Amino acid sequence: MVRRQAATAEPIRFIDERTGAAPFARRMLRYLFPDHWSFLLGEVALYAFVVLVGTGIYLTLFFEPSLADTVYTGVYGPLQGRTMSEAYRSALDISFEVDAGLLMRQTHHWAADVFVAAIVLHLLRIFFTGAFRKPRELTYLIGVVMLFAALLEGYLGYSMVDDLLSGMGLAIGNGVALSVPVIGGDLALLLWGGAYPGDPTFESRMYIAHVLLFPALLATLIGLHLALVASRHHTQFRRLRAQTDRRLVGVPTFPGQAPRSLGLMFAVAAVLFALGGLVQINPIWLWGPYELALSTNGAQPDWYLGWLIGGLRLMPGFDVTIGGYTLIPNPFWGGVLFPAIVMVVLLGFPWIERRLTGDRSIHNVLDRPRDAPARTGFGLAFLSWVFLIFVAGSADRATVFLGLDYAGQIAFYRVAVWVVPALVFFIARAACRALQRAEELEREQHAAETEGRLVGR
Repeated sequence: MVRRQAATAEPIRFIDERTGAAPFARRMLRYLFPDHWSFLLGEVALYAFVVLVGTGIYLTLFFEPSLADTVYTGVYGPLQGRTMSEAYRSALDISFEVDAGLLMRQTHHWAADVFVAAIVLHLLRIFFTGAFRKPRELTYLIGVVMLFAALLEGYLGYSMVDDLLSGMGLAIGNGVALSVPVIGGDLALLLWGGAYPGDPTFESRMYIAHVLLFPALLATLIGLHLALVASRHHTQFRRLRAQTDRRLVGVPTFPGQAPRSLGLMFAVAAVLFALGGLVQINPIWLWGPYELALSTNGAQPDWYLGWLIGGLRLMPGFDVTIGGYTLIPNPFWGGVLFPAIVMVVLLGFPWIERRLTGDRSIHNVLDRPRDAPARTGFGLAFLSWVFLIFVAGSADRATVFLGLDYAGQIAFYRVAVWVVPALVFFIARAACRALQRAEELEREQHAAETEGRLVGR
């Protein structure tokens, strides 16, 4: 037994003497992780990104990023003999002829949806518990930038296929780019290389951005985010009355966190591959190749772009025109200004709250939503504002499936997006304050009962 232990220790000693890794490894094994399910949302996003990269690498082996015309002669009968781009033809071949191609393409698409959803849920947890406060403002900012980078990456992903859905999405994007005051025309020419649908090399540039630039950006942001989380340590919920900002609780890397995290990684991958194999998503063969003169209500963008579609639909026909020149076209309000407001509010909120509350202290213990009534009220109001605009983006679907009048829906949402958030703010703040008063009354009653028992003795 002693001889076996010595044989095992020798290679460890050899590596440590030449790298000095033992102290680092010891610290990593003793690092404490939070022991609460809500902290796993960030890990779900991380593992969805891993699946995205793996399936994306497989898809790049077969996808042809070219808008050159070709005639489809593949196995899908309804499109045989149709003229289409090489990009769309290769996407059809991946779906019907490449081994495991449809599984990989649908898993990739589901992973993108789950990646964005996990980031959004993680951001909500961060916001409503106050985890963005000092000293974690930079960690929070990186997370918000990561969310918007993921949205743009997803938009590029489904736009490369050159089916009717992606063509319509790119046409909307081109209109939004053109609406930017002063520089809109030059910006659209820079991105598309010419008047829409642009230069044929646009597909290659979009492909490089999707498979190289944005994945590298997201990987860098994830690495910085994790490094800052590790350096500042995690926040934690107040479970003990004596718990303070100076006391760290959690489970060690091994044997606590590592097996749990590995199990979550395999579970996330299994669920995503099950969705990719069993649940259809974005059936591009039904949309057909993109043609400028065609459009359809049957094609909808991914859910995470619904709020942008809603913003474009809710804005009335209003242009800023001076001297016969349109300075600010209508798409600017819903396609540029609205997402810019959302992004600025999210990025600036840590400093907005600090200015309003005067709180400049370090926080490692999280708030419950009821502990910050104003923040909770504003957060729910802001969320309801964006959510209603998101729902408005599906007004055409409600017309098709439920027979609701489209114009009536838009008129309703134009009023609701201002009235509902205001009501949500006051109701949520009042509910938080009521819960606080109830807790204070309960503590007072408990203290009085304790004092009465002591006096009785």
